[in-house]
Amino acid sequence: MVLKVFFPSCCSSADSGLLIGRWIPEQNSAIILAVVHFPFIPFQVKQYLSEVQKVSQIETVVLGTWCNNKQEKEESLGKFLDDLSTIFSHEPWLQISKEKGSKFWNCHTLSRQAGTPKEDQIILIYYDQRKTMLSRLHPPETSLDNQPGVITAPDASKLAAVFDTVARNEVLFLTDRYDEGPIKLSHWQSEGVEASIIVELAKQASVPVCMLLTCLLSLVSGLCRSRILKFWPLSFIWSKLSTCEQVGYRLEHLRFVFSNQKAENHTQFMRKNRIGQLAEALIPVADHVARELQDLLQWLMGVPAGLKMNRALDQVLGRFFLYHIHLWISYIHLLSPFIEMILWYVGLSACLGLTVVLSILSDIIALLTFHIYCFYVYGARLYCLKIYGLSSLWRLFRGKKWNVLRQRVDSCSYDLDQLFIGTLLFTILLFLLPTTALYYLVFTLLRLLVVFVQGLIHLLVDLIDSLPFYSIGLRLCRSYRLAAGVKFRVLEQEVGRPLRLLMQINPLSYSSVVQTYRLPTYSCYPKDSWGSLCKKLFFGELIYPWKHKEDKQD
Repeated sequence: MVLKVFFPSCCSSADSGLLIGRWIPEQNSAIILAVVHFPFIPFQVKQYLSEVQKVSQIETVVLGTWCNNKQEKEESLGKFLDDLSTIFSHEPWLQISKEKGSKFWNCHTLSRQAGTPKEDQIILIYYDQRKTMLSRLHPPETSLDNQPGVITAPDASKLAAVFDTVARNEVLFLTDRYDEGPIKLSHWQSEGVEASIIVELAKQASVPVCMLLTCLLSLVSGLCRSRILKFWPLSFIWSKLSTCEQVGYRLEHLRFVFSNQKAENHTQFMRKNRIGQLAEALIPVADHVARELQDLLQWLMGVPAGLKMNRALDQVLGRFFLYHIHLWISYIHLLSPFIEMILWYVGLSACLGLTVVLSILSDIIALLTFHIYCFYVYGARLYCLKIYGLSSLWRLFRGKKWNVLRQRVDSCSYDLDQLFIGTLLFTILLFLLPTTALYYLVFTLLRLLVVFVQGLIHLLVDLIDSLPFYSIGLRLCRSYRLAAGVKFRVLEQEVGRPLRLLMQINPLSYSSVVQTYRLPTYSCYPKDSWGSLCKKLFFGELIYPWKHKEDKQD
């Protein structure tokens, strides 16, 4: 029978004492958590372990003794350690020792029961206690290939007990050797929390560093404003060197940012004039888009691509759309005094996150292209009306009609007057269809371009909302926090000595991290197929990527 002993590598150089940890009889394994040093009182050790057990809800006991012969000078200590098995009764009782002046270890068990079988082999497994406590084991769903030294799915449940034991006994690692108390322990945090000391030192040094930077900034700014630089040739050199100009500009900007003056308006509150420049650039862009649309409509009102259109309908549609462009330009110029303030408040929304900014950007694009949406709706409605009119008149020629109640095509008899009127209407709609279809095609392409840009923004928002950035950051910076399993490396394998292994954590792959921790998306956009989209475009149905088409019920 094989006995597995998990020993923390941080305790390999600890002083002699008691081994405390957890015994798992189902796996015949012992998980060492800490070493209790001399001197100690056995009653106090038992009382401390009972308090730890109440917090961790795991049975923590004294498993045996640890003897570091390199540090021991009294020969009677070995016999004293053997006598401790009568005070702390545990079956089996472990005795782990490190030979003096050698790298070899000895590990054997003592059993006071006569019927207990003797251990055939002892495997001593070293593990990093800190990494094991902070990591989370993700067992594989299916068994991996038989790779040497890699844990597969059947062994994952056994490893989960090791990770769970170390993680739930975190209260045991809160006491270091500098604490004043009856119990002195050795574990991964025995040397104290150095990080907290560094943080405190950084806090104390932050104020002097900031004061020093402020003094240096004031000194350099004073030198830049001094009269010495105004004399020739220093003023000439200062004005010709681009580096000096940039330094002066940046210093003036920093002085303005760190000044104690209260901002008079939102422009000074932003401390930068980028918002005003962006607002001033939007109006020329909107005018340029409007001029391009006017040129496009003038081209459609002529002979586009050599096609002969219906002159009267072409002129009516062209003037109608030109009037809408004129209204759009007037609308933009009326909003121009408020665009800077609108952009400033939109910039403040950046504190709510990148997804909010992207969503507002999508809405701004929808507002700025509202005239294109109107053109698309008008063209689609006219085109759809003619398509459905032609289909109805085509059924009239075949003696058919659409039954609205039964939602099917039924036979019907028509008289001569109905057929004559239907023929006239069919001819008129058929000859007017190319003109309407051309306007519909152009504005549909513009609408699809806007929908494509908005779709990319929505996909980016869904990607940001669903990606587990914290988990990916953990995998990148601290890969041991997300463990897919463990692998073992042989340290020592000799006859008559325990097999010594080193347990190393196998990090979870990036694809597994994304699949495991990816959040569900809350996108309400319908998943239309390409066939459904082409059908809607052909029949002139409006494209609403943000709205489901409701089913009609009788």
